[in-house]
Amino acid sequence: MSREVVADDGLWFRIEGGNAVSGVRRAAERLGMQLELGDDHVADLAIVAAELTSNLAKHAQEGTMLVRPVRRAGRAGVELVAIDSGPGMADLTVSSRDGHSTAGTLGIGLGAIARQATWFDGYSRPGRGTVFAVQVWSGAAPEPSWAGALTRPITGEQVSGDGYAVRVAEGRRQLLTCDGLGHGPLAASATGAALAAFRDAPAGPPGVVVQHLHRAMSHTRGAALAVAEIDREAGVLRYAGLGNISAAVVEEGQRRRGLVSLPGIAGHQRPSVREYDYPFGPDATLVMHSDGVVDRWDLADYPGLVGRAPTVVAATLLRDAGTRRDDACVLVARSRP
Repeated sequence: MSREVVADDGLWFRIEGGNAVSGVRRAAERLGMQLELGDDHVADLAIVAAELTSNLAKHAQEGTMLVRPVRRAGRAGVELVAIDSGPGMADLTVSSRDGHSTAGTLGIGLGAIARQATWFDGYSRPGRGTVFAVQVWSGAAPEPSWAGALTRPITGEQVSGDGYAVRVAEGRRQLLTCDGLGHGPLAASATGAALAAFRDAPAGPPGVVVQHLHRAMSHTRGAALAVAEIDREAGVLRYAGLGNISAAVVEEGQRRRGLVSLPGIAGHQRPSVREYDYPFGPDATLVMHSDGVVDRWDLADYPGLVGRAPTVVAATLLRDAGTRRDDACVLVARSRP
């Protein structure tokens, strides 16, 4: 890769052979140096990147790798998200131990990843594939995040017109999912304007924030978007959306509940904005996504997935429900990490 800077939405790699290992490793090392992780942590990152990519090249079907920065509480680290469609593993814990092998190798790859990473999580099912999310920080890992998301551009584009953002504003835990109209740089510009306006918006309920975003995006081609707010104390999720952003609340042991977005385009004309409240218990999960993800997923099809990190849940849904014919974004959040 010739890029000197890895943007916050990261770089995607298709892993189609062993020659991908060096490209992923170099991108990870370069990002680690940009973030000033220090030589020792950059060396750990290089090992993790090489082992993850080698596993995908040797054993996986349709392997992809995302390399991106992660930021929390004024700190920055590097995250690698490895995704494949098979063959999968029956017991990821056993497979992560040194000496365990399913393909006649030495079986040290996943063990090395666990040792060198600051934090990692994963999910795997036989016949469905595996997702790993691995982070390297300088020092101890921050507290686990209550939200995680991924974006992926349409095939043939370098930038995605979809995006997301998470913030805590005066105690309000809010999330934005956005789908800029069309594809490519102009769609990405519209979403970029929405993300910037969201981060700088005055603290207020989702309906007020959506109105603020609409006004801030009048110079762009516009976007579909939705803002959600998780109120832990009240056990309520507040939601306001415009256009084709899909969202649902999944309560443990219950069917998912779809959330209502109204017709409209943020940044164009004057849309009707309405805020809705939904029950959101301590074990509930929120999933928001653009129309680049087919709205036929069911978390009940993935035993144990709701207990994994939000980024792992988002990556699994992107793999199985995302389409390559459109930009795609999936955001997953809980009331607690």
